[in-house]
Amino acid sequence: MHNQARIFIGYDPRERVATNVLIDSIYQASSIPVSITPIILNQLASIFSRSRDPLQSTAFSFSRFLVPYLCNYEGWAIFMDCDMLCRSDISELWSLRNDDYALMCVQHEHTPNEAVKFLGEKQTPYPKKNWSSLMLMNCQKCKSLTPEYIGTASGLDLHRFHWLESDELIGSLPMIWNHLVGVQGYSSSAKMLHYTLGGPWFPDQRLGDHSDEWYVARDNMSCLYY
Repeated sequence: MHNQARIFIGYDPRERVATNVLIDSIYQASSIPVSITPIILNQLASIFSRSRDPLQSTAFSFSRFLVPYLCNYEGWAIFMDCDMLCRSDISELWSLRNDDYALMCVQHEHTPNEAVKFLGEKQTPYPKKNWSSLMLMNCQKCKSLTPEYIGTASGLDLHRFHWLESDELIGSLPMIWNHLVGVQGYSSSAKMLHYTLGGPWFPDQRLGDHSDEWYVARDNMSCLYY
């Protein structure tokens, strides 16, 4: 469909509610047709398998890189982590596509101070930390991302985009499209909130920054069914 935004969301069964609230927040604000696909590992068993890495904090740490393959290496697609909340029209992000690049992302300079994230998961610092949490992907320029490569490449090679010929193929997105909640402070202007340290769907994060806003989004979604 013309100008339909293809969106893939990393799915972790521990964050099912976060996934559903994110999807609804995209739908409610979008002015263009969107196609949203959660990347659920057990649905991809026939094409992708990889043992869980001890440094892996989510089920989709590596499967996110399957997006170009799932799009037959054609056109553009958006990947985003499930622990986000969309505050703006996704067409604004979609319109930033630039064919000069293989992918585009917010280029954070994030060196974590904490040793653990949500549910006691280990926090791992590395160059380009959080760059891959939201990506505009030019699928035809990402053909090196085969299921076989993703199944065997190191996590650092994947998340630092070593599968690209050059970092010059990585375009920059405005910081407002991947605001790190609890890392960058409170923001009234961010278009995409990213609860990277754990969102209010976890008991120990219920009073964190932007938690009230997430609850409103969840409750607005729930009330549609009464």
